[in-house]
Amino acid sequence: MVLTRAMVLLVHMVVLGAMFSGGQENRPRARDVGIDIGIFAPGEFNAITDVAGVLVGQKTIIRGKNIRTGVTAILPHQGDLFKNKVQGAIFCGNGFGKLMGYTQVKELGTIETPILLTNTLSVPQVADAVIEYMLSLGGNENVRSINPVVGETNDGYLNDIRARAVTKYDVFDAIKSAKSGPVEEGSVGAGAGTMCLGWKGGIGTSSRVLPKEMGGYTVGVLVQTNFGGILSVNGAPVGRELGNFMYAKEQPEGSCMIVVATDAPLTAKDLERLASRALYGLARTGGFGSNGSGDYVIAFSTANRIEDSPAGSIREEEVMNSDYLSPLFCAVVEATEEAIINSLLKATTVKGFKGTVEAIPVDKVVEICEEHRALNWGSIY
Repeated sequence: MVLTRAMVLLVHMVVLGAMFSGGQENRPRARDVGIDIGIFAPGEFNAITDVAGVLVGQKTIIRGKNIRTGVTAILPHQGDLFKNKVQGAIFCGNGFGKLMGYTQVKELGTIETPILLTNTLSVPQVADAVIEYMLSLGGNENVRSINPVVGETNDGYLNDIRARAVTKYDVFDAIKSAKSGPVEEGSVGAGAGTMCLGWKGGIGTSSRVLPKEMGGYTVGVLVQTNFGGILSVNGAPVGRELGNFMYAKEQPEGSCMIVVATDAPLTAKDLERLASRALYGLARTGGFGSNGSGDYVIAFSTANRIEDSPAGSIREEEVMNSDYLSPLFCAVVEATEEAIINSLLKATTVKGFKGTVEAIPVDKVVEICEEHRALNWGSIY
């Protein structure tokens, strides 16, 4: 039986009806409604946690009418990151932001704490909590320097950001709850109060697994979306057709935090190159790096751990040849694009401090994608 385009659209409408029935909103991810982005296949969970050993924990803080914020923690592994650091890099697309820990990562090429995302004015409290958490770990009694990596976006429309509601206990909860497997998305954790491309934004994630002939490596991405632009979904001009885009409607310039994980054995330099490509994925969704945006990409590899107190002066490790990086570059662009779309589709309508931000209408997104032949492409590899 050959399905016509009308029949395919009907199937998607039935799926959406099932997801939103019964008064219990269970919004879909991109692939649930046929939005297949790119040529490479996702991993088992289509999440950053598809990179073996990576854990994600979140704490959503909703209080009264004005507090809509939270914390999202990404752990490269479940051990003591100070004792066993991972190679890492941070790429700055536009620096209107308050990312903490940048200079030491750039200088040494290592990450030695969990990576935390939160709101702009809570960065100092979160960083202090990360330091306290790391110092409390057994064996770190004599540690006198910790470089916490904390990123942010400004959720000050839906959240009373001046209240600085995030506490150290929220940070501890996020870190201690970190786990592998599926990652909660949408209006949760550090994405509880964010906005994106004219609608409610939030946390989103996706992954790609390269075929064996291209190395078989996995790339995972997690985003905190809070930026403006002209939404494009798998090439379909959704923002334009819905009349919701920068300069047509009031949108905040905002920011986007992107965390990239891979099991490919990359040097810090090549991790920085990988991180820079993630911004191409942001651009494909309609973001353009406005004057007031803080667009940062934090990337790390789980392949080679670096001991804090090595026994000798020489470290031997396998390192990927830069000439073979291109498939990874393609994979990170695809995963970033899909993570951003997932953050939009999964986000729910939120009423907060200064007003209400609506969730994107999934049925209309599907209709526009169908009209522009942007559905059910499948993966080639």
